[in-house]
Amino acid sequence: MNRRCFVLCVATGLLLPVAGGAQSLAGITDLEAGKGLRSALESGALAAVGLLGKTDGFLGNPQVRIPLPKALQDAAKLLSALGLHKQLEDLEVAMNRAAEAAVPMAKNLLIDAVKNISVADAKKIISGGDTSVTDFFAGKTRQPLTGTFLPVVHEATAKVGVVEKYDRLAQKAQGMGLYKPEDPSVDHYVTRKALDGLYFMIGEEERKIRRDPIGTGSALLGKVFGALR
Repeated sequence: MNRRCFVLCVATGLLLPVAGGAQSLAGITDLEAGKGLRSALESGALAAVGLLGKTDGFLGNPQVRIPLPKALQDAAKLLSALGLHKQLEDLEVAMNRAAEAAVPMAKNLLIDAVKNISVADAKKIISGGDTSVTDFFAGKTRQPLTGTFLPVVHEATAKVGVVEKYDRLAQKAQGMGLYKPEDPSVDHYVTRKALDGLYFMIGEEERKIRRDPIGTGSALLGKVFGALR
C-alpha cells in the first residue's frame, strides 16, 4: 500500500489489504477522508442521542435499560416486605426517565469532540478495535458530562422516597465496612449507567455506518467508506 493510501485509511479509521485498495482510494482526497471520518463519528453520536433521549429510549431498550443498583436488588425482598415494592418499581422507572432526560444535553459536547479530533485520536480509533469509538467519546466527554447529568438525574430520582432511604443505609453500611459501593449515591449510579448506555449506542451506530455507508444517505460517507469496502 502506498503512503497516500495508508494515510487515507488511517484518516477513515480502516486498514485494508493492498489488493483493490489503491485503486478504490485513488479518487478520494485527504480532505474528503478527514471529513468522512468526522461525519461518520458525528452521525453515530447524533443517532445515539436521538435513540436514547426520548421516552423509553432507556426503559424500553434491554441493551441499555438501567436496573436497580445491586445493593437494592439484593435487598429487594426485604424492602418489599417493608412495603416498599411500589417505590422500588417507581425508582427503576425514574432512573431510566432521568437518563432519557439527560442524554440530549450531551449533543454539543459530542459534536465538539468530533470537530477537535486529532491524528493521535484517529490512530487510537484504528488500534482500539470494536470499542475504539466508545473509548474515544468516553475519554473526551465522560468527565464533563458527569457534572452535566447529575443535576438532571437528581431532580428525577428525588421524587422517589426510597432513594434517600437507600443512600442513608448505604452510607451507614459503608461506614461499618459492610458495603463498598462503586457509586456514592443512586444519582451517581444512574449517571454512570446513562453514560455507559450512550457510549454503547454510539459504538453500535458507528458500526452500522461502516457496514452500510451508502445507506446513511450521505454522499460523502458513501464515497469515502464505500470506496473502502
